[in-house]
Amino acid sequence: MVKEKYKEIPDLDHTTSTVDEHQLLLMNDDVHTFDYVIDALIDICNHTPQQATQCTMIVHYKGSCDVKKGTFEELRPLRKALLEKELKASIY
Repeated sequence: MVKEKYKEIPDLDHTTSTVDEHQLLLMNDDVHTFDYVIDALIDICNHTPQQATQCTMIVHYKGSCDVKKGTFEELRPLRKALLEKELKASIY
């Protein structure tokens, strides 16, 4: 008799993710400098310098990065502020 091995499926913590959670996605643009984007993420999204730098590198090499998670109402003013700095951002 062959024993089948089953991987244990982790119990998902439903308190960490809700239906109302959205992502603020920053997209690459070939126009703005790294320092400009880093400063914008620090000022607008309250990132640490290290976090802003990492997000900027991801945007540069991957094309986009989710820079903030939250409800649509929380992310809307952040997206507007990024757009006012002429950065490309969307909420998903």
